[in-house]
Amino acid sequence: MSTLTVTTWSLEQTSPDDLNPVPAPPGGGLRIVRAEVPSPEFSRFLYTAVGGDIRWTDRLPWSYEQWRRAVDRPGVETWVAYDHGTPAGYVELHAQDAGVVEIVYFGLIPAFRGRGIGGHLLSYGVQRAWDLAERHPGRDATKRVWLHTCSKDGPHAMANYERRGFRLFDTKVEQEPEVANPGPWPGAHPA
Repeated sequence: MSTLTVTTWSLEQTSPDDLNPVPAPPGGGLRIVRAEVPSPEFSRFLYTAVGGDIRWTDRLPWSYEQWRRAVDRPGVETWVAYDHGTPAGYVELHAQDAGVVEIVYFGLIPAFRGRGIGGHLLSYGVQRAWDLAERHPGRDATKRVWLHTCSKDGPHAMANYERRGFRLFDTKVEQEPEVANPGPWPGAHPA
């Protein structure tokens, strides 16, 4: 089996003032809504639709129960961007101890990339990370928002994070088994 060299960058913000937000693209058809009812089916749909062409594979073997446990716990939020009523992408937030919030997943379904949605969705997701404790009584106020991206992600991911005010704090290079892009199904993406 061949291997792939993967570089993973970890980035953070340590103040809400670090965020450089981007307004919604013109046209008025974009809405961002919290998926307030935890749904393993919907979460798996978003994960495969966004990550299918960029090798998001870590959650693919999960059982229904694993998906349920991941999305149905205090401090986990999924914010979904809808373009004229159609899911376009999402941000998944996980509250951690001591006022830390991780952006675990962020991305757009391939057909919605390049439309100016990503910068705004990331901005909105980061704002929700900073005010997450307001929606979850008993959680510490957010002091740090962090994420990681890697060389398998889209070509504009790192630049988007940096433009939104994230700063690099760690870099790792590892070898991973090379796997085919999982889908969502053969021929689903335009050439």
